[in-house]
Amino acid sequence: MDEPILTIDERSAINTGRWFSSLSPSLKHDILRCAYVKRFKDGDLIAARGEPPEDWIACAKGAVRVSSTSISGKQITLTYVEPGIWFGDVSIFDGDRRTHDAYAHGDSTILCVAKADFKKILALHVELYEALLRLHSRRIRQLYGLVEDLNTLPLRARLAKQLLHLVRSYGVPSLSDSTEMRIGLQLAQEELAQLLGASRQRVNQELKSMEREGAIRIEQGGLVIRDRHALMQIIDADN
Repeated sequence: MDEPILTIDERSAINTGRWFSSLSPSLKHDILRCAYVKRFKDGDLIAARGEPPEDWIACAKGAVRVSSTSISGKQITLTYVEPGIWFGDVSIFDGDRRTHDAYAHGDSTILCVAKADFKKILALHVELYEALLRLHSRRIRQLYGLVEDLNTLPLRARLAKQLLHLVRSYGVPSLSDSTEMRIGLQLAQEELAQLLGASRQRVNQELKSMEREGAIRIEQGGLVIRDRHALMQIIDADN
């Protein structure tokens, strides 16, 4: 299969991803040689819970919203997969079905490697096993960290942490002030609240408090981080 048709920015997002960029040139070449591109509009379903895994996936543009559905039927957002991040390999390894739904958040580009090709690459490159072990270990550490934060930190500190994570992943310079960073990922306060396991009302109260303190600015199009140090102080005060 020909190399995937990605834009320059999309290719850069894949190639500069922290995990992918650590792989050997030959392994990266074989992955990209087998990969194909899918493009989705905002809200399109990328993968459904209960489906058998057909592809190993990377986000090249936009974001992938990973969600679950509660017993009452309410959809709950668990995380957003940013450009450069690969996912979907766990279901291929254990042979079980997808555990969550994945939707495009904004216009998104996805890079896919078919299950059969993924297994061929594994057979050719022992390095990929070790690389995926490192990736899974990082995910487990992050998961433990989230559980610890949920049980030990107040909402204010968890919100500050989440905002710093979002600005690292999606930050773009503010047009009004180059010293400020706008979070490029468009999140409604309800979606931000779901990430934190809190109500929209409580998150709104904390955001307004941070705005009064000069740490952030709430705009119609999203959030602007005015003072990262102030957010870090909020976290440190509760540790």
